[in-house]
Amino acid sequence: MRYMNKIFLLITFFVLVILLVSIFFFARQNKEDRLESLSDHVVSNFRAGLSYEMVDLLSFSLALSEDGELKNALISEDESKGYRILSKITQRFKKYTHLKSLRIQVLSPDFFIFARSWNKGFEGMPIWWFRDDLGIFKENKQPKVGMETGRLLTFKATIPIRSGNKLLGYLEVIKLIDEFAAKLRKKGIELFALMDERYLEQAELMRDFPMIHGYVVANQNYNHQMIDRVKEIDWDRLIQKSYLYDSETLYSLEPMYNGRGDKIGVYLLVLPGSALEKYERENQSISFFTQFSDEDIENVVASWVHPFGSFRNRYDKELIELLPRLNKEDKVEFEAEAKEILGEYSKEELIDIILSNEHNEKKIGVIK
Repeated sequence: MRYMNKIFLLITFFVLVILLVSIFFFARQNKEDRLESLSDHVVSNFRAGLSYEMVDLLSFSLALSEDGELKNALISEDESKGYRILSKITQRFKKYTHLKSLRIQVLSPDFFIFARSWNKGFEGMPIWWFRDDLGIFKENKQPKVGMETGRLLTFKATIPIRSGNKLLGYLEVIKLIDEFAAKLRKKGIELFALMDERYLEQAELMRDFPMIHGYVVANQNYNHQMIDRVKEIDWDRLIQKSYLYDSETLYSLEPMYNGRGDKIGVYLLVLPGSALEKYERENQSISFFTQFSDEDIENVVASWVHPFGSFRNRYDKELIELLPRLNKEDKVEFEAEAKEILGEYSKEELIDIILSNEHNEKKIGVIK
């Protein structure tokens, strides 16, 4: 009888051990799954917020590139007038809008500085030698926006300025990433924008910036108290998993790409315990970067990816849409230009334009 009791106790003990190990394993796995899911959602929100920043910058730049005074300054090669125009624009926007770190410059068609909003004396200086991203305009003169390297790592929107078919130059609107980092901080999230150190040769203004694991911290408003902790985390494990939970803090990693799709660094998002709890309690269908829902942001980003519908650029779209509203006498000159422009489109592009116009056509008639 005693022998049977011992066997029973041993079996009970082993079952309890197995249950405890299973509970511990599943609890740990559940925590890992929760952290991974949370990190995925934070990164997804971050991507949407980043795209929203670029949409905002691109929209402003496109509108500014149509400024008549700026075009006249380029045509007359009046650099002083260009500087005055750009300075006034940035002053107004810094005073009345959220764009506080805004910088604007105009380049000649061969990428020499024509005018800058933030200083004089650089007119005629070439910038193509440290701006690899400008090489894309040799083949494709379409507007672009992205996180770009240079003397500093910044958001840059570059827009061709045209008078008819003639290229006058390029408008560049530049914004520091610090403003975006400040938005995140209001939500309890710390951003470290980390540029690969191989770009330091051209990024001469960043050579004294702090380094983390072979990357340069690009945003100057990084959390100074947190940087030592970031340097001590298991970086290899973070790269492998894209997220890491250490000392009640969640670290999430997202690749950083420039406008051409080249990887130039990483974004490190750091969420302390308080921010994690707050984020889990909030409705996750609302982006913590804006007051819009994720669906709203996706719609804005979609309109940015194809801002001109089936047309290649804004000028082509507006010219074709203008033709039906012109008098017969005024149409002759514009029709010749329109034929020349559309002659460069492929058959598939022309079909898309026709279908798009038919879909958007306003129907007028009587409902019977």
